[in-house]
Amino acid sequence: MRTAVRVTAAALLAVTLAAATACAAGPEGGAPAGAAAPASPAPASPALASPALASPASASPARVPATLSFTGKTLDGTAFDAAALAGRPVVLWFWAPWCATCASQAWTVAEIAPAYRDTVPIVGVAGLGEQKAMKSFVTEFDLGGTTQIDDRAGALWRRFKVAEQSTFVVLDRAGRVVHQGFLDGEALTRQIETLARG
Repeated sequence: MRTAVRVTAAALLAVTLAAATACAAGPEGGAPAGAAAPASPAPASPALASPALASPASASPARVPATLSFTGKTLDGTAFDAAALAGRPVVLWFWAPWCATCASQAWTVAEIAPAYRDTVPIVGVAGLGEQKAMKSFVTEFDLGGTTQIDDRAGALWRRFKVAEQSTFVVLDRAGRVVHQGFLDGEALTRQIETLARG
């Protein structure tokens, strides 16, 4: 009898752990096709997915750190060049459209991103899903005003060694990673406020 109880408890624990880590695994084994590619370091480019990401007119072009030397396409098909963000702190948010944690964080991102668009841009990096689901996620959580890179192929996820979502990669003005991992809404807001002041 005790053996049966232990086996049942162990099985229940295994199922609970598997369910708790479901956001880290993804719904499918393979990564769908998408585009994001490294780019050679270059001066900041005026061509961006969003005019809000363009450097202020009075600022001179900043040196492009390796962390921002990549290009890609946004979910709406617009070319994106991260080099244009050089000289500013940046938050990269790696998310998947089926992830419950990402959905809860999306509300915070949608709320604070417009206020910090010019000082600490938040750039979504959508992966681990189909483009239609990613676009629906952006619409559902009112993220249309925030740049969302289509990374179905996982190039940026691999580049930044992101193993699970929801992950925030926070870069300082020099392009150094100052945080990589989970942030709840309050911690994300504090990080961005600190970067905006600094």
